[in-house]
Formats: sequence, C-alpha cells, structure tokens
Amino acid sequence: MIEDERIVESFDQVYEEVFPILIRVAYHITGSTDVSEELCQEAFIRYISREAAIPTVEQSRYWLIRVVKNLCYNYVKRKGREGRAVDRIKELPQPETSNGEHELIRKEEIETVQAALMQLPLKLRTVIILKEYGQLSYKEIASILRITEGNVKVRVYRARAGLEDILSGGGL
Repeated sequence: MIEDERIVESFDQVYEEVFPILIRVAYHITGSTDVSEELCQEAFIRYISREAAIPTVEQSRYWLIRVVKNLCYNYVKRKGREGRAVDRIKELPQPETSNGEHELIRKEEIETVQAALMQLPLKLRTVIILKEYGQLSYKEIASILRITEGNVKVRVYRARAGLEDILSGGGL
C-alpha cells in the first residue's frame, strides 16, 4: 500500500509540473485546445502504462514532451492540416473587454503569427514552439530533440528569421 501511495504522489508531482508545458506545446502545434487536451491525456496514459518507471521528474518531463510532440505531429499529418492550416486556426479564448477594437487587433495578431508559424518547415517550427511556447532552454530542447545545443540555437535563429520574413510580407 505504501508503494502505491508513492506512485500516486510521484504522478501528481509530474502532472503538476509538466502538464502546463505540455498543453502549451500541444496547442501551438495543433492549434486546438480540445485536441491538445486529448493528446496530453494520451501522453499521461502512456506514461502511467510504462512498464519501467522513469526515475526523476526531469526525465519524465523530457519523455512526456517528446511523446506529446510526436502525438501532435502525427495528429497534424493524419488530418492533412499542413496545407489547410490557415483555414483551421482556432481562436484563443479571450476575456470580455469593453474595448472591442483592441480585442479584434489582438485576435488578428494571434492568427497572423499562428499562420506564419505554420508556414515554417517542421524542424524550425518545432524548436521555436518548444523555445517560445514551451519556455524551454536550449539545453532542454537539445535533449528532447536529441540534437546538439548549437544546432538548436541555429534552428531557433533561422526560425525567428523565417517568421520575420513571413510577417514582413517576404514569405519564406
């Protein structure tokens, strides 16, 4: 019984620390809150179902981020969303404000950035999502993607430059 309690405490700790990161990463890959929640739930089911326990919260975090990233990209591929990304961008929930013009401008900015992000090549999009929306360090991203830290820095630089070109009207 004590072992079961430790497993529950460990899961609770991993869930509380990792879920916010996973949901942000998933949302910015899929563009859908509902799908993001489902894929994060699937990742945690796979985490619980693992035969071998992951010893630390940090290692669990890296494993779960990799799983969510892969689940999201598989979802995107299955649904053929790459070519129709602009049509399928979902709105972020916005609090009601008295300034409708400000709200409209903010919504358009979010849609514009999301559409530009979807135009980036997959490798560049992945690192910028993990860096900006997942708020991960270069070292953490390198560990998740299994590439060098230098390669992560290059990809982030290229992704930012690509976004700048797209947003300024130059395209990729």
